[in-house]
Amino acid sequence: MTELQFTNTLTGRKEPFRPMNPSGVRMYVCGVTVYDDSHLGHARGAVVFDTLRRFLERRGLKVTHVRNITDVDDKIIARARREPASAGSLNDRTRAVAERYTRSFQKDFIRLGLLPPTHEPKATEYIPKIQKLIARLIDREMAYVGEDGVYFAVRHLGERYGRLSNQKLDQMLEAPEAEPESRGKMDPWDFALWKRAKSEEPAWDSPWGAGRPGWHIECTTMATDLLGQSFDIHGGGRDLIFPHHENELAQALGAEMSFAKTWLHNGLLTVEGQKMSKSVGNIVTIEAVLKKHPADVLRLFFLGVHYRSPMDFTWEHLEESAAAAARILGFLAQVEQLIGKGEMLPSAPADAARSEFEEAMADDLNTPRALAALHGLVTRGSARLREAFSGNESFRKQLRGEAETLRELTEVLGLRFFRSADLPAELMKLREERDQARKRKDFKRSDEIREQVKKAGFLMEDTGGGTVIVPDV
Repeated sequence: MTELQFTNTLTGRKEPFRPMNPSGVRMYVCGVTVYDDSHLGHARGAVVFDTLRRFLERRGLKVTHVRNITDVDDKIIARARREPASAGSLNDRTRAVAERYTRSFQKDFIRLGLLPPTHEPKATEYIPKIQKLIARLIDREMAYVGEDGVYFAVRHLGERYGRLSNQKLDQMLEAPEAEPESRGKMDPWDFALWKRAKSEEPAWDSPWGAGRPGWHIECTTMATDLLGQSFDIHGGGRDLIFPHHENELAQALGAEMSFAKTWLHNGLLTVEGQKMSKSVGNIVTIEAVLKKHPADVLRLFFLGVHYRSPMDFTWEHLEESAAAAARILGFLAQVEQLIGKGEMLPSAPADAARSEFEEAMADDLNTPRALAALHGLVTRGSARLREAFSGNESFRKQLRGEAETLRELTEVLGLRFFRSADLPAELMKLREERDQARKRKDFKRSDEIREQVKKAGFLMEDTGGGTVIVPDV
């Protein structure tokens, strides 16, 4: 079995990946802050780490997958302030906003075909444990109480701060984006662990006054509580490396926890060359895409670029992924509907595709190379369909095996291509009727049937072996 290798952000190198426990992998992936509908940036990261999990499980590893929900945050409160006052107090409106958009992203993620995480903790469920970790940091003099909350003392961590983002503190302090001073903050780069509540804001009692946790301490607490003080993988988008993940790591080190061994970050997604932004008006939601194409098309789009690379979304690029999905569906449909079930034989194309797929995925989750292996299998198989249709029984058996191999490997990528066995019986009857209409050259009836099938969300394609029905992607 090919050795797993991943590019670890912490070391800046591609290195062998060996789980701390040989039988399982513990993985924490930053989830969504629930103040609006989820967009394609959320979807890309979710698909990347879902694919990683699926591949690790294919390798026989049990994956404990934690994906958190940030359900108390400045952005959620700001959204709640825009809700009508008749909806209740600011606290009630904040809770309602968080619940509404939690349901929204969970629905979207289900439609994307994501595996449910092993644990999906909410920040508000962890307030006592968050406070316990803050108290531990204060006791170790890694944090202090300021006028408006509790802050982590970055300089007390010394040169260990900046390891993840490969920066030195003195260089950071010269940067123009350095944080402004807050009341009681001793150093510009210190960050909030606990924020004293402003009027009407959601708040919990604490030894440092009523308030709420900072963003970074939420993730450190949830990760270590569910996965232990040391675990295998921490994942998220490249935009989270600094300051969020850097500060997560700092808090863990300050509390004498080693935290994540391997850090994996997916590249950022732009829309037609620009960063997604409400001010620009170019935010593309998951729902907007799934109204036009099935989830397989969107997943193919994401997986066609290496997870660490930036990628640009355009509707034209998505159509290219739809065409790729159609080619795969067309091949599967011809094998399943025209060749049918029966004995399967191994073949050199199937063996080569499986080997190339496994090597690509083990090499830093190289999904573009893995997809190339699958597309190659489709191309070679499609070229031999004519001989299979003409009665070459050996080819028929091999093509059944190749279609099954294709199904097996695409499922590792979370692709759920339609199975011909799931076609409604009435559509299969229409297929037979259309074949008869074409034989008697009743092209009017043939076209009527094609349109009837299209209205049901499917397409009829004429092939060398007969008519096949495929979903309209």
